[in-house]
Amino acid sequence: MSRPLEGKFGIVTGGSRGIGEAIARNLAAKGCSLLLNFTSESSRARTEELCASLASTHSIRCVAVQADLLHAEEARRPLPQRPGKGPIDREYFNWHYSINVLAPLLLTQACAPFLPTDRSGRIVNISSVSSSIGFAGQSVYGGTKAAIEAMTRTWARELADRATVNAVNPGPVIGDMYFATGEEFWKQMQGFQDATPLSKMVEDDPQMKELSEEQIRLIREKMGGRRPAFTSEIAGVVGMLCTADGLWCTGSVVCANGGMKMGF
Repeated sequence: MSRPLEGKFGIVTGGSRGIGEAIARNLAAKGCSLLLNFTSESSRARTEELCASLASTHSIRCVAVQADLLHAEEARRPLPQRPGKGPIDREYFNWHYSINVLAPLLLTQACAPFLPTDRSGRIVNISSVSSSIGFAGQSVYGGTKAAIEAMTRTWARELADRATVNAVNPGPVIGDMYFATGEEFWKQMQGFQDATPLSKMVEDDPQMKELSEEQIRLIREKMGGRRPAFTSEIAGVVGMLCTADGLWCTGSVVCANGGMKMGF
């Protein structure tokens, strides 16, 4: 198998699960050694096991590093924001902006001196369609993602001699959190999902084997047959941007949402 990232080293935040885990798997398969960040002690075993598996399978170096972005008690506060959950307060606002805006800013600032000097470095930020579509109940979350997109464009200029800097903007992603959001949220999303070209569930899609019968039933009966993305599909776009083929793309928000939000 081709290993286009042989000899490269990548840092994946939130690397223990979800999109972060999928990105780690994609980059490792391309030969990239990794540092996987996790926040809570409850994620330690999972992250260390993932590291060991990736190192053994792909003959790379992989280390798991615990690093809290905020105080531990704050880092355990639930992230999703939905309508009907009460007014937004300063603490809630600051939590989101610290995690989604300040943390990547400080991490990029810390890593910048160690980036290569031949433009072979790659930074890929995770944004969201929430930054541009406008979902009810996501004033704060959507705002943080718009901020990361603005910083992406700034860093693309500031770090032009060292690395490309891009963002990807997923829409709904398959995971326990999305299936737990419930029918009210799915109904809010239905019109957007119906207009997403690649969201139509294809029965013989081999990826559907990753889902339980109950999850498939929910997609078919409660989500109009329109599925969220698999994390591997988001990771594929990130992995593409990390290769040498991504050299002439920088400062862009690359749409990784099945066409829910199309670039222009």
